[in-house]
Parts: sequence; C-alpha cells; structure tokens
Amino acid sequence: MRLCPLLLPTCQPPAARPRQAAIGYFSAVLLIGFLGAARAQGLPPEVDAALARAKIPREAVSVLLVDAQGPGAPRVSHRPTVPVNPASVMKLVTTYAALDLLGPGYTWTTPVFMDGPVRDGTLQGNLTIQGQGDPKLVLERMWLLLRRVQGMGIRNIAGDIVLDRSAFDVPNADPSNFDGEPLRPYNAAPDALLINFKSVVMTFAPEPGGNVARVQFDPPLAGVQMQATVPLLAGDCGDYRGALKADFSDPKQIRFAGGYAQSCAEKVWAVAYADPKSYATRAVQGMWQDMGGKLQGTVRTGTLSGTTAAAYKPVFEVRSAPLAEIIRDINKYSNNVMAQQVYLTLGRVSATPVSASTVSTDAPTAPGSFEASRAVVLRWWTDRFGADDMPILENGSGLSRNERISANALGRLLQAAYASPMMPELMNSLPINGVDGTLRRAKTRASGYAHLKTGSLNEVVAVAGYVHAAAGKRYVLVAIVNHPNARAARPAIDAMVDWAAK
Repeated sequence: MRLCPLLLPTCQPPAARPRQAAIGYFSAVLLIGFLGAARAQGLPPEVDAALARAKIPREAVSVLLVDAQGPGAPRVSHRPTVPVNPASVMKLVTTYAALDLLGPGYTWTTPVFMDGPVRDGTLQGNLTIQGQGDPKLVLERMWLLLRRVQGMGIRNIAGDIVLDRSAFDVPNADPSNFDGEPLRPYNAAPDALLINFKSVVMTFAPEPGGNVARVQFDPPLAGVQMQATVPLLAGDCGDYRGALKADFSDPKQIRFAGGYAQSCAEKVWAVAYADPKSYATRAVQGMWQDMGGKLQGTVRTGTLSGTTAAAYKPVFEVRSAPLAEIIRDINKYSNNVMAQQVYLTLGRVSATPVSASTVSTDAPTAPGSFEASRAVVLRWWTDRFGADDMPILENGSGLSRNERISANALGRLLQAAYASPMMPELMNSLPINGVDGTLRRAKTRASGYAHLKTGSLNEVVAVAGYVHAAAGKRYVLVAIVNHPNARAARPAIDAMVDWAAK
C-alpha cells in the first residue's frame, strides 16, 4: 500500500481530487490504527461465558469494537484479521459501494416501447417492456405500468408483449442448489426484469358465515390453475402452512390437500414460483388479462436492440425509488435478490474503470454480470482502502458459501462510511436493535442503541454496524461466528452488543 500519497497532501498527484485525498488519508490512518493496536481487550467475560454455554470455541469467533470516528486501539479485538464467511453482513460492502459510486439518488428505469400505431384501441404491433435491473418492480408497480399502457387507449395488442431481460447476463441457477429450499423467496435469482421477486403471494381469508377460506393469488399467473378455496378447520391456528398440505410441485397448478383453521383469521403466505424461468411471462399475461386487456399474440422473452432500439424511443418509462430507499429494504430485511440486483448494476453501469469519484452511468455498453461487478467493487475497494485485506466476492449478497471478509476490513469500511457524506443514508438502512427489520425481536438491554446489519446462514451468525454507548460515544462493532453451532451463539452476540453500549 502506498502510504506516502495517502498520508501526505504534498505527495498527492496533481489531478487527485480533494475527496479522494480525504478518503485515502482516512483509510490509511485507520489501517495504521488497526495494525498498531497493541492493547486491545479480549472478549468480555459475559461474551466468553455465553460462548462456553453454546459450546463454541473462541477460535470460531471474530470480534472488533472500535471508535467510529477515528484510529486508536480498539476496545475489543479478537481474531480481527482472519477472513470469515460474513453471510448477509456482506451486503454492507455492496450497499456502501453503491452509495459511493452511484449516489443516493440513483434510480432504475423500465422503458416501454411500441413498434406500431394505435388504431381503435388496438396496438398494431408489439409492446416491449425493457428491464434494466430495477430491484423492486413489485406487483403494484407492474400493475401501474400496464395501467399506463391502457391509459394510452390500448385495450388490445395485435402483436406480442416482449419482455427484454438482456440487461443482465447471469447463469441459469437452480433455486434449490444453495440449501434445498427452492420455494423460499430469498433464493430467487436476479433478473433484469425482476417482477415481484418471482413470488406468488397467497392470501387466505375465512368466508364470513361459510365453511371455506377463500384464497387470493397475486399475481394471477396465466396457464396456472389455482385452487380458489380450502375447507375451514376447527381448533387453534398453529402451523397453518402445514395444515394446508400445499402442493407446489406442478408449475401448472397450485393445490391444497388440507384445510385452514378459522381461528387464523387472515394470513398471507409468499412462495417462490416453481418454474422461475416462466414466471415473468405468466405474470405479465395474467395481469394484462385480469385488467381486461386482450392479446392476439403471446408474451415472450426477446431483445430490443440494434435498429429496433434506434428506430423507436420509449413511449414512457417507469422509474424506481432512489437507491437510498432501495438499500433500506436490502439491509433492514436482508433481501438477497435486491442486493444482487444492485451488485449487478454496479458492473453494468461502469462503462469506464472506477475512478476516484464515481462510475460512469452513461449508456451501458455490456450487460451486467457477476464477473464485471466483482471487478468494479474490487477496484473501488482498492481505490478507497488499498489492496490489503480485500473481500472475496461472489454475488454481493452474502448468500454464498465462498464470500469472505475480515472483521478489520468491515471495521475500516464502517469507519470510512461514518466519516463520509453517505453516513446518514447507510446508517438509516440498518436494522435498529429491538425496534425494526431483522433485529425487531432482538432481546438485549441496548434496545434502540444499535444500528446493525445481521447475517445468518447454516454455521454462520454475524452482526456489523454502529453502537451508541451510554456515554454518548458511537462505536463500530463487528462480531462474526463461523461454527456448526453458530445459531446457539446469538446470546453471545447480544451480550457483546450490550457490553458495547455500556
């Protein structure tokens, strides 16, 4: 690492920007502080005791607790340089890189094209919806997009509805590969046109005065038979999902062999669709027809490119929420596929190498890919923090057995973020201990005193973020456990948060 250009303003190259110098200086000082910390305390006794009760050795734990505002000896430093699997805590790298490179106001657009005139309510040609990676094109927003089409006087489409998903180049993935749970929405794969996270939302509601519960499916999927009612059962609600005896094995029908307890009142259950490849086409066709629209052709995947793209301008665009809002959903609720959408966007919009300021967001020349995004983020990391102690990235979400980062590296990132203009946006995106997001049910005395990203996989439990201590000081806390008994380490993590908040 070149300390002279980072530490001494007189060593800066003439073209270096003040922001680059400030960030580089801060990163170098942090690194020196970490490397020179000789008197950091080991694990607090109450944390050690909780680990012993969980039968987790200290060698399976990495902890760093350091002042958020600058260098100096950490309050706690235990195995901080060991690369470990951070699970969803890796989302901090993706979301802070996105804030820094794209800016908090960055938005995604979904343009809509028509290649023919409209006569007497009929589009004489194709309607093309071009996905560009919007991480939150949920059901309501897709309905509004189709409603805007109808607002142009279109009730019938003589051609096809074409879904252009070419903005991302991602390999086909079996959603059961990671953990054998293909119906879990968190296993949804990224997609340039990611509609409703490729999930079906089922709402169960007992019919007043009747003996059945009605089932509403959103979105309606074309060509899929969906059972409209299930018998009502007596007794406690309990495991209502198990009592339904749902069968999702056939993509062309959703069936229930059981019933639904009347005492459950209304419940909502979201599942990933069994055939994710056909989800977008089925969803768009089902929604268009449910809105009274007619289609003489089909809904199909295609590409708007070359002469077609040059000849037609979009008739309108649907714009996403800004990045600052998107990362709240990603970090508060640990949304894997949204994190991957942002990560892939970083690779897609960087038409030029990462500089000291921001990536170029002009006219992407290639589809986004995990390889391109990895290169962008690692160049950004080198620019901000140097080439030492770099993370190992796969998809940027932490839903990975291969991603690795050290507690020191996360600590440096969080300290740099705290000193940056993006600090309010990043901190606002983190779950508040005992209040909301993935920490809503956290049982610690420090409720409301910590903003922490959580991470959880088989054999991994982690937190990383900021803790506000009773004396008014704010600390960066990173605590990661990699062990077969990791889930039993939650009391130890809670004890560490409480200790940090003293």
